[in-house]
Amino acid sequence: MNSKPAKANAQKGTVPGGLNLTLACVAGGVSVSMLWLASHTDAVPWFIVAVFVFAFINNTVFSLLHEAVHGIFHQNLVINEWAGRILAGFFPTGFTLQRIAHLGHHRRNRTDAELFDYYKPGDNLLAKYFQWYGILTGIYWLIPPLACLLFLITPVPLIKRIINYSKSSDLSYQTSADGMLSGYKSAPFARIKLEILFSILLQVAMVSLLDLHLAGWLACYAAFGFNWSSLQYTDHAFSKRDVYEGAWNLRVNKVVQYIFLNYHHHKVHHQNPSISWLHLGDHIDEEEFRPSFLEIYLKMWRGPRPIPESQAAAQDILPAGVTDS
Repeated sequence: MNSKPAKANAQKGTVPGGLNLTLACVAGGVSVSMLWLASHTDAVPWFIVAVFVFAFINNTVFSLLHEAVHGIFHQNLVINEWAGRILAGFFPTGFTLQRIAHLGHHRRNRTDAELFDYYKPGDNLLAKYFQWYGILTGIYWLIPPLACLLFLITPVPLIKRIINYSKSSDLSYQTSADGMLSGYKSAPFARIKLEILFSILLQVAMVSLLDLHLAGWLACYAAFGFNWSSLQYTDHAFSKRDVYEGAWNLRVNKVVQYIFLNYHHHKVHHQNPSISWLHLGDHIDEEEFRPSFLEIYLKMWRGPRPIPESQAAAQDILPAGVTDS
């Protein structure tokens, strides 16, 4: 189990830096325009249009942030990192904070430390169900912004104490908080705080320069949070319990697939995170089972399930020496 798939060594393709920069400018521009429209229109149909478009186009922005997190947004490292910081401000989150959390997800994928779709004897079912439906309803989106604010105002020694305390908490382990927090043990705290401040300033600048209204801003981000959150575990739920193979290459409407920049080709991404979104489709095995997004999504609304005996055993982390990329 957890052996690197052979296709991970296949031709990865080039990083489309110029295309990614263009998409970032276009998607960012559209997102800002929709925030402005939702704040300034008196027509309900246009308000609905603005909220709906923002819910999808800001996912394009997130998909580009995801590329930057893996260092494949642009070949130039400086451009990659600064693009990541700007894109993170649209979520909003901090770039390095997001990177540590996401790369940790690649290490823990489908292990006991990140198992939300099944519950075991002794699990806290209330917490399990709250977390599950929090993902489905968009509450999950609130975690990164709130974590950023807490990280910003909390002294570093206290952050380290919280990280150490989480190791002794069964609830922290069950909800994956322990695994996520462990990634920040030796994090560059000063850089993380500065990036969070940068994201806050970017949001403040948008609100101030565009004269955004709270109702319009909230409506856009609530719709985006629901849309974003709906995908974040659908591409893993009830898949094989394997670090690399534990994801789906979901079938979805082509328009949505392109807006999300092939994010639904998630199994290929976990098999090799260094493949650009542009080339993920080239690595899909057309003969393998590929459920539709809607099929898995609707199945998730039935709630987490008792873990089958065949799924009970899994490693807690990648084998020694294996990296995230």
